[in-house]
Amino acid sequence: MKIYIAASWKHQHAVEMLTDLLEERSHQVLSWIREGRPEEAFLSQKELTHFIDSDEGQRVFDFCVSSVKSADLLIYIGPSGCDAWAEIGTAYGSQIPIFGLKAKAEQVGLMRHMIKNWFTSIAELLQGVEAIEKELFLRR
Repeated sequence: MKIYIAASWKHQHAVEMLTDLLEERSHQVLSWIREGRPEEAFLSQKELTHFIDSDEGQRVFDFCVSSVKSADLLIYIGPSGCDAWAEIGTAYGSQIPIFGLKAKAEQVGLMRHMIKNWFTSIAELLQGVEAIEKELFLRR
């Protein structure tokens, strides 16, 4: 199953750990962390704007959008910012199931309904991934 993880750069290590766990279970993770540049998280606002406006920024953006649209499942790690929520909106509009890993500081409002299931632990999330994989397999 192809999975995209939407999250803030501040969750880089959690995304990498979840990616490893999913790949150990034979899932394909479409990773913006591998595609992007980890140093983006540490750029000044001026440098970040330059990156966003660059050809490299456009390439990473295109990768993220096409990955979200081609995924079988999107996993959101919260709390994250507007880019992750734009990816959720893209997945929702493309009728891709969305799971969320809930954080205590999550401040999303009404749009939380785009997320099919909220989980409070990685173990619970992984069980949900296995269940939806079976569900998607049965539909095919």
